Amino acid sequence: MLRVLAGTLKPGHGNVTLDGVELSRLSRTDLARRMAVVPQETHLAFDFSVLEVVLMGRYPHLGTFEVEGPADVAIARDSLAATGTRVLEHRPFDTLSGGEKQRVIIAAALAQIGRGGRSSVLLLDEPTAALDLAYQLEIAALLRDLRQRLQLAIVVSTHDLNFAAALCRTLVLLKDGQVLAAGATDDVLTPANIRALYGVEADVQRHPGAGHLVVVPVARADAGQGR
Repeated sequence: MLRVLAGTLKPGHGNVTLDGVELSRLSRTDLARRMAVVPQETHLAFDFSVLEVVLMGRYPHLGTFEVEGPADVAIARDSLAATGTRVLEHRPFDTLSGGEKQRVIIAAALAQIGRGGRSSVLLLDEPTAALDLAYQLEIAALLRDLRQRLQLAIVVSTHDLNFAAALCRTLVLLKDGQVLAAGATDDVLTPANIRALYGVEADVQRHPGAGHLVVVPVARADAGQGR
């Protein structure tokens, strides 16, 4: 789904549009200036510093043989500040913790799409998959802040229903390549939909402290059938 939205995979039917324009009609450079993808994991071949990694996000804005200038460095540092990683700019990327690396890659994505604004899109693939609970909370808080402060459109692919409930206003549940349910989070994240999606009986309640729905798996839906 993220590859289709990013324009790197052509849909089997239908079209993907950005502001009413089909992605296929946009150049890769134009699209990269407005849409950035944060992968699940990032492995670098060389020992780049944090600032160098974020500056890589500026490539779509540079001409042939052009190198980053003061304006690009300023945007990179603004992006680091936006993700709370400005103090890490001189650190080698490989020395960072998992949560710090994810924040820096998000900063690189922000540098790629400029300073945010209307029609800027951030796509994230399982952004908390390899992170402990503390970093999961930090990434969720960061994404909420970026969405509100920079007015970004953020799309997250995740198997973590509690992370989705804490972050997303709208959910799309996919099963076998089909849309199982779509709409407001409170309307979509129901025991019936979770049963249909995962074959699991779950308790779904609004947590008084967290302020969002919380999903507690209870049992396999077919447990009573001896399977």
